[in-house]
This record gives sequence, C-alpha cells and structure tokens, in this order.
Amino acid sequence: MSAGSAGSASDADYVIVGGGSAGAVLASRLSEDPECRVLLLEAGGRGDRWVTTTPFAGVLQVAAKVNNWGFETEPQAGLNGRRGYQPRGRALGGSSAINAMVYTRGHRSDYDAWAAAGNAGWGYEDLLPFFIKAEGNERLGAPWHGQDGPLRVGDLRTDSPIHDAWRAAARASGHPVLDDFNGADMEGLGVYQVTQHGGERWSVARGYLQPQLGRRANLRVETGVRALSLVLEGRRAVGVDVQQGGHRRTVRAAREVVVCAGALQSPQLLMLSGIGDGAQLQAQGIAVRHHLPGVGRNLHDHPDFVFGYESDCLDLAGISARGSARFIGQVQRYRRERRGLVTSNFAECGGFLSTRPDLPAPNVQLHLVVALVEDHARKLRMGHGLSCHVCLLRPRSRGALTLASADPLAAPRIDPGFLQEAEDVRELIEGYKLTRDLMRAPAMKAFWKKELWSADVDTDADIEALLRRRVDTVYHPVGTCRMGQDAQAVVDDRLRVHGIEGLRVVDASIMPSLVSGNTNAPVVAIAEKAATLIRSE
Repeated sequence: MSAGSAGSASDADYVIVGGGSAGAVLASRLSEDPECRVLLLEAGGRGDRWVTTTPFAGVLQVAAKVNNWGFETEPQAGLNGRRGYQPRGRALGGSSAINAMVYTRGHRSDYDAWAAAGNAGWGYEDLLPFFIKAEGNERLGAPWHGQDGPLRVGDLRTDSPIHDAWRAAARASGHPVLDDFNGADMEGLGVYQVTQHGGERWSVARGYLQPQLGRRANLRVETGVRALSLVLEGRRAVGVDVQQGGHRRTVRAAREVVVCAGALQSPQLLMLSGIGDGAQLQAQGIAVRHHLPGVGRNLHDHPDFVFGYESDCLDLAGISARGSARFIGQVQRYRRERRGLVTSNFAECGGFLSTRPDLPAPNVQLHLVVALVEDHARKLRMGHGLSCHVCLLRPRSRGALTLASADPLAAPRIDPGFLQEAEDVRELIEGYKLTRDLMRAPAMKAFWKKELWSADVDTDADIEALLRRRVDTVYHPVGTCRMGQDAQAVVDDRLRVHGIEGLRVVDASIMPSLVSGNTNAPVVAIAEKAATLIRSE
C-alpha cells in the first residue's frame, strides 16, 4: 500500500503511540513540516498541572502513583524472591513528568559500543549534535552543550548547604569534583544539573509540545487513549486500534505508525499485535503475524541500593513539627522567588565513580537525596533524614518483558533479572563500600546522626545479603526492542521494525545496552535523531 493510496482514508500521516519523552519530541519535530499531519496518542493526561510543574511535589508522584503506571516486577530470584516497583510516567512527557529531573547523557563508550555492534550512525559523535540540538542550558555552552533547544536545563535553585558538604567529602575521599557530567570527563562527584527552568520542572512535553498546541493545524494530540493493538495489512502497519472514554475505534496512518510507549509497553503492544516470539504468542492465544523472537528480550536496568540516615538538620526534607513550620516558609519563598526547598529534585548531588582503577569508564553512579527514602518513598518515617543511592551502570544480568495475558489492558510481566550474574553482585559490593566511606567522611557525617539498615554491615557476605534484601530499580529499564541486525534484534539502525513495513519503535526499548547514567536525556536524543531519519525519507 502506498502512502498516497492510504492517505484519503487516514487520520494522519504519522500516528505516534505514546506521548512520553520520545513521542513528544517526534510529534513536535515531524509537525514542523506543515504538510505533514501528525497524531499523537497518550494514555494519560496532559501532565501540565502544579503537581507536575512544582519539583518537590512532582517527584512524589512516583510514590503516590499520580501520573504513574506503578507497575511491579515478577518475583526476582536475585532479590530473595521479592517483587520490585516499576514506576513509569503516564501523562504527556511520560517519565520526564515524574522523574528526578537529573540531566546526564552517559559515557562516550556507551554509544560507541552501539555503533561497533553494527548500528551505523549511533556512535557518540553521531549523537552529540542531537544532544546539543535538544538542550537549552542556562549556563553551560559550546562545545558540549546547546543553549537554544526546547529542553531547558539549569542549575538547582535550592541553595542547600549539602552541596558544599558533598564536594568537601568528595575531595577528602580522593574523588574529583566536577561541574559538568556531560563534558570531556565524566568521573567525579558534584551537583547535578536538572531539567528545570525558573525553579519549575521542564518536562519534555513542556519543552517540545506545549508551545505548539493550538498553533499547528497539522498537529493533533489526544490524551486518555489506550492503544490496544496495531492494525496490520499483510506485512504493513496501517493503524492502531484504540480505546478512549469506553469507546473503541481504529486510527489509520498514511505513512507510518511510530511506537513510543517505552521499554515496558512498546514490546507489549507489538506482542499484542502478533509481533514477537511465535510460541509465546500462541500460548496466549494470539495469532502470529510476524515471528520476531527478540521482542521483549534483553530487558535490563540499573540495580540500585539506597543508604538511609536519620538527621536533625531542617535543611533536609522530613516530617516534624519544626520542619512543618519551616516548610511553610519555604512554600512562601517558592511563591515569591521560585527558590529553596520546594525547587528540589531530591536527588540533588551525585556523580560517577570507578570501583577499580583499571576500568575504562565509571561503573557506578551515586544520587544523594535530601530526604530519608525507603522503598521509593512509599514507607514514611517521622523526622528528617538523608539518603544516598548507588547503582551499577553496566549490569550483565538480563531479563525479559512478556505478556501476562492477551488482555491489552493488563499489565505485562516485568522481569529485569536483577543480580543474577555474580559479577554484578561483586561490582555493586565495591560500589557499596565506596559510597559508605564517602558518607562517613566528616563533611557528610556532620549532616546525620544515625546510619540505618547499613550500620555495621561491612563484610562482603553481609553486604551481599543486604543488597539482595533491598536492591531495586533506579527507574532506567531499556533494551526490549533492541536495535541491531542479528536474529534477536527488533529494529534496524533506522529504528524500523524488522520484517514489518510502516512501523518504527522510538524510545528506550531500542537501546542495545544501558547508558551509564540517567536515561531521559538519551531518549530525547534518540527521538531527535529518529525525527531526522524519518524526515529524510
């Protein structure tokens, strides 16, 4: 079927499924051409209310399941059979509407490994122009940063004394202090830049979509729309069956359907449509339209451990009578100046470290949180506190995303395979020790009075046992529609689904391997590149 023959009966030239970070970028960039009709479908809401735009409130959406799918994993053998939590954004902007707003890109070698595996055009130097194009950095500029892009990036406005203490502890522990984690060097500790502007969250939808809504006649955005399955005619995708407000309908695309539903739901939609491992589909009673065994495979994520500390410091978030009175003042300050604690992304400081000197790149990342966080802030403690995450950047363990049933409204089975490989455990133990020692440096010790579940846990055996009791996601699942040319790959280096015409996947699921850092900025760059690829065709 040609684009022309489908066009007269189509709803748009491009139908984009998922209004998260990738979908927002694609809808904005493709609709820059006034002759190109773009329809963006999002299951959640608009994601533009105060709970999202106010940083302090916005981060709490993870625990409260606001604008959040709030999935759970399958029981994890490497975590003593525990189920983990998998929050995912459910609104325009996707997880950029609920995340901690940390702006990092990962290490050069991450992308060079993608290219070396046969994905032409996906090395670091290939992607750097797209990072720069996307970024509107308020302070940092050339040669590593952009200052004119839609995604605003800036320095934190919390004015927290913890920043200087973190840098002092880094120096005392022999670690470099960095001002920019996205420049020539990545290894070191410092204060993160965040996707904020003027003290407010700047989700990808806010940067890319909101300025265009109502201004481009060729761009249509619909929220509250659940994609049920892709519509295939032979080996070509021509549309999407959707449900909205209790009604079902078919949305048709003249040129392409682009799936941007994320690492957990993009493979789910493909499988519900009969694209995936044939035996698994048949077991669910789904007719096989195209046997593509890699769909859902290669799921992996950064396994993460969180240290917790009690504190008397009212500069840290918490629950107390004195703290509540102070917080009222912080709310008033936020209203006046858009500064102070209410602008906090919680994970204010951090960085990247190598647990051994012979490593070619850092293998652990830290996030210092200005609150006591336990179980993704779903378990609350009275008083004030401090936390520090340490996650493994390049895990070897792999899991899979599979269907729980043929019901398109059911959650998928999520198995990230945490800590299945012995080397992952060994490296995370090393990261634990580095982080423990850093938090016990005098500058940081001054901010806490009691170390909680990690106190006196110092031997390798005890540390491993603690890790298996407490490790969970740091919210970076990837890899389930892997880019490549081999039999387990799902998309090619132009992000076209192997064996199906008119269908692409654009989101974190296409990553062959995890980047060494937070995944939001890389997804934006992936989508910028995808938009260029699509427009060139």
